[in-house]
Amino acid sequence: MNKINWALDPSHSEVGFKVKHLMITNVSGSFSTFNAEVSASDETFNDADITFTADIDSISTNDANRDGHLKSADFFDVANHPHLTIKASGLPGSGESRKLHGTMTLHGVSQPVALDVEFGGVTKDPWGNMKAGFSLNGKINRKDFGLNWNSALETGGVLLGDEVKLHAEIQLVKKA
Repeated sequence: MNKINWALDPSHSEVGFKVKHLMITNVSGSFSTFNAEVSASDETFNDADITFTADIDSISTNDANRDGHLKSADFFDVANHPHLTIKASGLPGSGESRKLHGTMTLHGVSQPVALDVEFGGVTKDPWGNMKAGFSLNGKINRKDFGLNWNSALETGGVLLGDEVKLHAEIQLVKKA
């Protein structure tokens, strides 16, 4: 059976993250340049082949100095590792709640990742395009990907938490 191809609708999608700062609050960030390609036999997406890529150089935390530090060799090392990728096969489950299991490659390290997926469904937009919507949430440990930079605090603890919360709102459009 031929698979149906879907492309990212970037104007209706967003990818973000949060990490604990000073052990008291979360700092949020996002990627402004990313892409997703999905192919599936039908609109259930149960057998979907998924490739997601984010351009690390597009990272934004609303602070140019912090963004520059994140792009440096202390963190993502954009010069040597310009992309974050996730590859997955299948989006099993039924109804709204599903789990995406795949492999994330970040900072030159590939690790398994599991994301909770809420499937919003498939609908036709006012211009006749078929659209599919997904909300994804999950967590990774940044040290699993070699992102080890940190600083000890005078009061105890560390500047940055190890856990990074991931969130994405993804809208796909069916290719003709």
